Amino acid sequence: MVRTQVQLTETQARLLHEHAKKGGVSMAALIREAVDAYLETLHGGGRRELVERAKEATGKYHARLQDLARDHDRYLAEDFQK
Repeated sequence: MVRTQVQLTETQARLLHEHAKKGGVSMAALIREAVDAYLETLHGGGRRELVERAKEATGKYHARLQDLARDHDRYLAEDFQK
């Protein structure tokens, strides 16, 4: 690993410290996770990959419901109650 010095705001440091303590990990581990997540969005596809997968699925399936686009929230609520 490479040692790097980073300056954080007091709020950032406090919140990181709290989350690290709750999770039983170090602040450095949380920062590394955050950097990995950020780099994934830049280089690993991340959001772009999800968008492409969604585009591929568009129009692929038919629900036979005429009001699905308008009433999708109601259909989801009904399914979650089951």
